[in-house]
Amino acid sequence: MQKIEIDLQQGRVRAVADGETHDHEIGSPEAFQIISQAWLQSGWQNKHVYTFSWMGRPVIQLPEDLLRTQEVIYRLQPDVIVETGIAHGGSLTFFASLCKAMGKGRVLGVDIEIRPPNRAALESHELFEFLQLIEGDSISPKIVEQVASQIGPDETVFVMLDGNHTQAHVRAELELYSPLVSIGSYIVAADGIMQNLAGLQRYQDDRTNDDWQWNNPQSAAREFVAENPDFIIESPKFDFNESPITEPITYCPDGWIKRIR
Repeated sequence: MQKIEIDLQQGRVRAVADGETHDHEIGSPEAFQIISQAWLQSGWQNKHVYTFSWMGRPVIQLPEDLLRTQEVIYRLQPDVIVETGIAHGGSLTFFASLCKAMGKGRVLGVDIEIRPPNRAALESHELFEFLQLIEGDSISPKIVEQVASQIGPDETVFVMLDGNHTQAHVRAELELYSPLVSIGSYIVAADGIMQNLAGLQRYQDDRTNDDWQWNNPQSAAREFVAENPDFIIESPKFDFNESPITEPITYCPDGWIKRIR
């Protein structure tokens, strides 16, 4: 954990960690990264992502993550997008809107419980024709089989894991859903930022836990890739970049897992 000092008058950012001090001009990529990490932590504690909606449905996602994901979806042009974790359905609606805009694709949403108001809102939504809702435990063999049965042998598949974020659950999902992922496509373990939040002084008691140092999606992703050579952790490159910044500001560090063979 580092200590940072921001001097807006002088335009400097100082970071102190492990006994070393690094001083940066505020307009540098290094300063931007330091400030952004502090902003992400503060935003998590303040439930910043609980302030957005997509086409009428609450979408509990960091806007930059949504935009970066859109870049990948447009580039891949998947036939099927699978998402575990539905909540209010904002992410499903986001994916469905991309399918409609591209003129291609459909979305399979899986959740252990789809609350009646959320189901009703999704079923009455103008994009529901692009959605299929599957209720049940995402790591249940019956549910995995149901998802797999909706995917054709030659279809391009993209998977987003955004339900239960414990290390064990995400690790199980990675094993079960990775065979569905097409070569060149991704299975994404969302909210790996949890590892970076472990040990923070809590502003809201339910927003962090000490065991997040190991009990998080990032740990699951690293473990999975270490044991599965057909996959690598690779954050997608920016489609457009006229900036010195090369890394995304994300809730999903080390969460983009690409199938390479």
